[in-house]
Amino acid sequence: MIAYDYVYRMYAQDNCRRTLRKGCPSALWRPTTPDIYSGVSPTSRRRLSARRPSTSRSRAGRPTQVYGQLRALIVQGKLAPGSRIIETDIAERLGVSRTPVREALQRLQQEGYVIGAPLAHQSRLTVAPLTKQDVRELLNIVGTLEGLAAFGAAELAAGDRAALARSLRALNADFRRAAEAHPTDHNRVYDFDEAFHQRLVEQGAGARLRSLHEAVKPQAERYIRMYISLLVGDIRPSVDEHEVIMRAIRDGDADAAQHAVQTNWRHAAERLGKVIEVAGERGSW
Repeated sequence: MIAYDYVYRMYAQDNCRRTLRKGCPSALWRPTTPDIYSGVSPTSRRRLSARRPSTSRSRAGRPTQVYGQLRALIVQGKLAPGSRIIETDIAERLGVSRTPVREALQRLQQEGYVIGAPLAHQSRLTVAPLTKQDVRELLNIVGTLEGLAAFGAAELAAGDRAALARSLRALNADFRRAAEAHPTDHNRVYDFDEAFHQRLVEQGAGARLRSLHEAVKPQAERYIRMYISLLVGDIRPSVDEHEVIMRAIRDGDADAAQHAVQTNWRHAAERLGKVIEVAGERGSW
């Protein structure tokens, strides 16, 4: 079994060009507040800190900007599971007031990226842990939603199904080649896998289903990136499962397409869950 620390390092390392602290990947696990300016030059830090909103539009956009920055740090593993998030510290480091930070943290909490201890204030927020129960729930929800999209895709006209199958096959080939490349760019592997599943949703899902998918799928990104890092050493099962999905859609077998997508995500949850079970959950201490 691949060590969990190794898997997490592979998932975070491509996005950790400069360390949060000396000795970055081990620092990824420290339940402390990391340097939000990691990788930013001293000059840029001063400029960022000195910035003040010049228009009402820029002020209105601050919560979204702060949300995007914090979410990226969490998803990319630069804010480790269990890391404490201090509102005042983030505001100071990002050169903004506490108001946009508070709004961004509320959104992140609603989406499951950060959690708060019972009866605690904002200052007690921490990055959500990575747990076996959470990965099982999230990835199976994604599988259910994308399975419905696959069902819809398999009910398209024959010409549209054939075109979609060709597109999916090309993306799957890119996915395989990226995973087999040396050295492996894990972000590139993730991007091709994401494009495969997104293409499926775009073609087979209606407006309500797409809305639900857009709300849930981003919450699973931390796990998916970790899973991609785990897959690189044995990409064949995932590639084969994608092929089953494509054939079912091409042949117009809606039930088989739905089942194939759900199986793909269930297997991902099981494989990653086993790694977490063996190595221990991160961020739950």
